[in-house]
Amino acid sequence: MRRSATKGDPNQSLHQALAEFRHQLRTFLLASEDAAHQAGLHPQQHQLLLAVAGAPPQVSPSIAYAAERLGLKHNSVVELVDRCEKEGFLQRKIDPKDRRRVCLQVTSQGRRVLDRLSQVHLQELNSLAPHLIAALQHVLKNEVKTKQNSRRQKTP
Repeated sequence: MRRSATKGDPNQSLHQALAEFRHQLRTFLLASEDAAHQAGLHPQQHQLLLAVAGAPPQVSPSIAYAAERLGLKHNSVVELVDRCEKEGFLQRKIDPKDRRRVCLQVTSQGRRVLDRLSQVHLQELNSLAPHLIAALQHVLKNEVKTKQNSRRQKTP
């Protein structure tokens, strides 16, 4: 049985738009996690490889950098790096500019896995793009409506 929309909820349309956008994002993330597992990686290992390989040229990716990019604690990233290093996907290097710092570098083996996964992700994004874009546009249209309604309510 379908629930009826809450009567008088001025944000119902926004809630629906956000729910659909979140669903589309989650669909992509689930496909990403599945692809990582099929490649023999834990999804966080894939994310770490991507963060290190995708760092801008002016950034020497460190564990602190990876922690910030992944939204993880430093010690969690240390463990993740240890596992990736043990499996031959990453290596630690002394930063030539600051010998106190350790930087992360994707190995050739890690790059091969990452390249395969990036192709899978590109295909998935090409498939989901119309749905993601439509859902995001719907959210943004609702944001404008919500702001307009908010201004109307404040105006005497």
